[in-house]
Amino acid sequence: MAAVFRLASYKTEGSIIDAVVVGDRCWPLADTATALGVDGLSNGPCPMFSDWPRAFAAASELAERAPLEAADLGRPVAQCDFAAPLRYPGKVLCAGANYYDHLEEMGVVDTRKEAQRLFFFFKPARTAVVGPGATVLKPAGSDMFDWEEELAAVFGRRVRNIGEDDALSAVAAYTIAIDLSARDLNQAPDTFYKLDWVAGKAQDTSCPMGPWIVPARFLDNPDDLALKLSVNGETKQDARTSGMIFSIAEQISALSKIMTIEPGDVLLTGTPAGVGFPKRTFLSVGDEITAEIEGIGELSVTIAGEI
Repeated sequence: MAAVFRLASYKTEGSIIDAVVVGDRCWPLADTATALGVDGLSNGPCPMFSDWPRAFAAASELAERAPLEAADLGRPVAQCDFAAPLRYPGKVLCAGANYYDHLEEMGVVDTRKEAQRLFFFFKPARTAVVGPGATVLKPAGSDMFDWEEELAAVFGRRVRNIGEDDALSAVAAYTIAIDLSARDLNQAPDTFYKLDWVAGKAQDTSCPMGPWIVPARFLDNPDDLALKLSVNGETKQDARTSGMIFSIAEQISALSKIMTIEPGDVLLTGTPAGVGFPKRTFLSVGDEITAEIEGIGELSVTIAGEI
């Protein structure tokens, strides 16, 4: 079994350093790879996914050797100011309304799987994706800024029209994402199209990710992981990914029939019940959101102001 590791990025002296995390310590990828003579890790997490088998093997070697042979290059995780681990995904794709209990809380009468249609929307990778910390800005025109915790799959293979049986083989890794939504800006009741997905879902800083990326090999069953989200310490979402209507494999297969999925793309797989909209409870400047997923870790962000 390969050494368990995670891929991350941290901020230092005005720069962002790509890193491998082993246990409670973090090693800079480029410097450690150079010190140990390990090839394939100098370009950071996103480019690594274009040749994931080679990059995984190299990262595994580094994870095995760094604690013994490059201990002086490591730093405690607690002292790392983490950034978004993917700068930046090629595409950020999101599955909508994909948990049974979320359909119920949103007032859907018929929640049977056969009554649902799997659909997707985009977030703009370069302006929506942020990392942990005081990184989120609330849209100034929104009074209904809402949270949705999601398991995010990171792709390590180019696929098109892939079958469900093979779909998970395209996933290189997983991370935590928070889909932040301006519910009021999402609505357009006086128009023929009724919903404005760009205004509601594509706002700047609306897709926190992190704190790191966990290779898929280290998660036994992504379709049954515990996830929990709190706002200012109060639990809002507490569920398991087994509550999805469409499995991760079904989502990938359906998505690959619409477009080509490329290495470094990310898929947010839906959110369970507990969002703010049904209770008309929304986010304000200063609120802290903490999202946890079993086997991955904890992502905390703060709404630092308005934009």
